[in-house]
Amino acid sequence: MKSKVLSAPLASLTDYLNRLSARAPAEELKERLSDLDVCAEDLHSYVRFSEDRYLRNLICEGPFYHLLVLCWRSGQRSPIHNHAGSTCGFRIIEGIATETLFAPTPSRLMKPVSSTDYPEGLVNASQDAFVHQISNLQRPNEDLVTLHVYSPPLLRMDTYSLTEPTIGEYRPMVLEHALGSGI
Repeated sequence: MKSKVLSAPLASLTDYLNRLSARAPAEELKERLSDLDVCAEDLHSYVRFSEDRYLRNLICEGPFYHLLVLCWRSGQRSPIHNHAGSTCGFRIIEGIATETLFAPTPSRLMKPVSSTDYPEGLVNASQDAFVHQISNLQRPNEDLVTLHVYSPPLLRMDTYSLTEPTIGEYRPMVLEHALGSGI
């Protein structure tokens, strides 16, 4: 991977991430992201959108993490998924994210059990097998930008359907690009 010049807050976070020798604990990721003095300007070189789907833009990586900026246009959603063994910590940089939690039914289909809107600045972290979906349900032309840490890197996840009693596998596409370039 090419060397990138990171803002001071991101450099501090990546120093911690580069010292990991195992999966990061959820509470520690949440604390580190909460203490992080980062704004949209610090991430502008990594903000890329697609009209077709949300994008996962790689800032940097190591053996035990991916640090990403996820960019969502209004109406875009992740698949219904779990994190398949990765800890996820995230911070809302711009916009409002909606997280919907799901639970299996006796018929082996998934049903939504709760939905929460997360405002700009909110930090959260989780791990293990909970099933959820992240969405940008804001008005048209209102984007959502989130900063995510996955430890270890989230290279695959189990996906679920509201209409089929099967579990699929999804390998999220991660976009890597040099500082300041397009995709």
